Amino acid sequence: MSHSTRSWAPADGEPYRPVPYRPERMPAAESLARAAELRERMSRRRTVRQFAADPVPEQVVRDAIACAATAPSGAHQQPWTFVLVKDPEVRRRIRAAAEAEEQVSYRGRLGEEWLAALRPLGTDEVKPHLTDAPQLIVVFQQRHRLGADGSRHKHYYVDESVGIAVGMLLSALHLSGLAALVHTPSPMRFLREVLGRPANEKAFAVIPVGYPAPECVVPDLVRKSLDQVMVEV
Repeated sequence: MSHSTRSWAPADGEPYRPVPYRPERMPAAESLARAAELRERMSRRRTVRQFAADPVPEQVVRDAIACAATAPSGAHQQPWTFVLVKDPEVRRRIRAAAEAEEQVSYRGRLGEEWLAALRPLGTDEVKPHLTDAPQLIVVFQQRHRLGADGSRHKHYYVDESVGIAVGMLLSALHLSGLAALVHTPSPMRFLREVLGRPANEKAFAVIPVGYPAPECVVPDLVRKSLDQVMVEV
């Protein structure tokens, strides 16, 4: 196992200094086998809303977050913060605030078209996963970076960058044997307040992490086939 020992520091304005990149080329047969296995394993990933209270190996979650942090980002600004929430009282406060917002949403703010789209998924304003799951990962996006002198430095393609990182996080968690859910209560300003995050950060998603409960059920969904999502030119 090898992890870089170099510390990140802002490089704005520094000259371009490329370094060699020579990864070992994987034989075609091995590449095909790995791709087929990955496709099969990822096809079994499901969003879970019923979690067991059993603890999860914390290092697994940390490694998944480390994988997410390797995501590409605009100008390599890495505009994300992952807050790992284990404290039951903090999770209780997050759930109370989220459900207050969700009640407003489900009782009119979303609109009938949105509610109709959600109805087959069986969701409502009650969010037990926020306290049942043993851990939450709250992902924040950094609209800009604050310099040591208080100066603001703009980040680029923030939504796209953080979205890619969250996708990689979900994949890493699933492939490590854990279940997860992307929860986006709207608005999410309360998350910055509850977690004491700085003003340059904006909540992007709340991701409960754990094992499915023994009684867990999921919607009977069908994913689009490859020919429905891919076009060859």
